[in-house]
Amino acid sequence: MVMTEPTVFTKPAVERVADLADVIRAGGDEAQKLRRLPNETVDALVDAGLFRFALPRALGGEDASSMETIAVLEAISAIDASVGWNVMLGSEINAMAAGGMDPALARQIYLDDPRVIMCGGGGPGTKPSRAIRRPDGSYQVWGQATFISGCHNATWCFIAAPVFEGDQLAKDAAGNPVVKMFMLHRSQWTIVDTWDVAGLRGSGSNDVMTEGGVVPAEHADVQLVSFPAHHDNPVFRIPVPLRLAYNKAAVALGIAKGALAAFVDLANEKTPMLSTSLLRDRPLAQHRMGEATAVYRSARAYLMEAMTAVEDELRAGAPWPSAGTTQNARLACTHAANACMQVVDWIHNAGGTTAMRMYSPLERKLRDAHGAATHRWVAAPLYGELGRIMLGGEPGPEFDGSSSQSPRPK
Repeated sequence: MVMTEPTVFTKPAVERVADLADVIRAGGDEAQKLRRLPNETVDALVDAGLFRFALPRALGGEDASSMETIAVLEAISAIDASVGWNVMLGSEINAMAAGGMDPALARQIYLDDPRVIMCGGGGPGTKPSRAIRRPDGSYQVWGQATFISGCHNATWCFIAAPVFEGDQLAKDAAGNPVVKMFMLHRSQWTIVDTWDVAGLRGSGSNDVMTEGGVVPAEHADVQLVSFPAHHDNPVFRIPVPLRLAYNKAAVALGIAKGALAAFVDLANEKTPMLSTSLLRDRPLAQHRMGEATAVYRSARAYLMEAMTAVEDELRAGAPWPSAGTTQNARLACTHAANACMQVVDWIHNAGGTTAMRMYSPLERKLRDAHGAATHRWVAAPLYGELGRIMLGGEPGPEFDGSSSQSPRPK
């Protein structure tokens, strides 16, 4: 097996995003028609290392912190959210899988194929999933998973399935059903074309189906997190729910940032009907621009502050984030996604009928902002759950500040 030397980039990832702005914009436009990213856009993003920047340096990445990850995903999503969503998911699962597999296997997977992209972790489909362990330690998996963003780009897909022993559901020592994430090669699954939506239309979030897909024994224990962590970067001790949340919030921030920039352009060009002055001179436009910018900036600052606190706590020696730190960070993620949706709503409305037209960047950003804010890990119902905890309720496993926030070590 030939290991390939990772590319070393001289510019930070955020600057490489800026260099690719025209490619990202064109790819995002084409993705609206295809409902997924065009292959040439994926190739350009791979060449720029944007699916790998969150990996450890030993695996060809840049060992990004959560704050650096947010900044990179925000920069891409400000140009086009569907492109940003693809990079978010691919870089996220790439890094999480690297943290959840044996380091020797990780070197094989990531250095043997520097262009590898992973996807997965979606919801259960209409066909119940199941996995059977075979005598040689491998597994066969059946099932259909929903919302597998970026599946057209991916070499590997993670699909959750309960483990069966014959016809009986396997259970652990505590009597709980055994459910595992299984890493399946592209040869073991097919894409089911189910993604025809408005928001994040180009994310390619179709279903993925496997009919007896084989997971070799050497891949059977790969998960999306491992405690204790295999890597020094504290990001690899952030439990799965929070890891999934701050990445989604980053895309939402980018959409709002891009909408504010698009509104500046529109306000300096448009003369509203029955008016003799530009839109920028209208009090409503000025008010909305000021208010929306303040909300976007405050949401971003809160998210960065909360994630800095998470990493500070982990660097100080905590095995995983405490309950209070976890809850604050999840609140920041939820607030960022929903506040940014409000920002785009205000700006779109202030743009008048011009913003409604399909050629307007504000029209797409309106759809994308709502798409991002509906995601389970940042959706508005989480306000209720977090508020219940603040009022004295017992936190559930997502928020309790223990290893139950993520799968326990084997």
